[in-house]
Amino acid sequence: MDFLHTILGDDIQAGLLIILNLIVIESLLSVDNAAVLATMVMDLPKSQRDKALKYGIIGAYVFRGICLFLAAWLVTIWWLKPLGGLYLLWLAFDYFRKKNAKNNEAEEEVDKSKSWIYKSTVGLVGTFWATVALVEVMDLAFSIDNVFAAVAFTDHIWLIYIGVFIGILAMRFVAQAFVKLMEKFTFLETVAFIVIGVLGIKLTSSLFTHFYPESPISHVIEGEKTDLFVSIFTVAIFILPVVSSLLFNYPKKNIGEAEVAEKAEDVLEKS
Repeated sequence: MDFLHTILGDDIQAGLLIILNLIVIESLLSVDNAAVLATMVMDLPKSQRDKALKYGIIGAYVFRGICLFLAAWLVTIWWLKPLGGLYLLWLAFDYFRKKNAKNNEAEEEVDKSKSWIYKSTVGLVGTFWATVALVEVMDLAFSIDNVFAAVAFTDHIWLIYIGVFIGILAMRFVAQAFVKLMEKFTFLETVAFIVIGVLGIKLTSSLFTHFYPESPISHVIEGEKTDLFVSIFTVAIFILPVVSSLLFNYPKKNIGEAEVAEKAEDVLEKS
């Protein structure tokens, strides 16, 4: 029992609920990460495309492994937490911005030509290795958001370790199940980014709690009840729409095409 308390914290049930949340979030982040990798290599020839994807997947494993060892150090740098929150908020904002644009325009692909990394390397090493370099930079960013998402749920270091480790497994195993789920319930893609936005708000609020730690608002933000609410909200916002869709066909299944799921499946099948 002491071992469980060490790993899961004083409240074992709350710890298990956090792990369930981490499985959901890390898997969905991995699906989105895989979709971005697929988009970035689409302009390469087929033979080079598959090779670049393999390098990208290897890089994802390596950087997540590094973050696993650095997680305890990263969480001690207080300003990384609100910075990570802003990053997660940007992910959510960028998704809804593009989703709104797609209502009137063709699908937007990643424009590598606007990337400083790509522009700086393409003339030196060619399009293939410039693309690989850009993919690896994205892998690093994705690995850091892997840590930020875990920190959004808990400050307990062992649970953060578990969250990062789940992120590593999700790239290879769990995310494929979520791809299938998102193909059937395409609205889960939007739900995922709502959750990412909520986590971004929670992380960004640490800016306030850092400068005003004794404020009643800070006590509420950092309190166990708030953590429990976020955990329950995260589980409920995924489960309730799925149950409603199965029972009442609302939201409807297979509404349009799940672009993220389709691209991610191609990448994950190669890992």
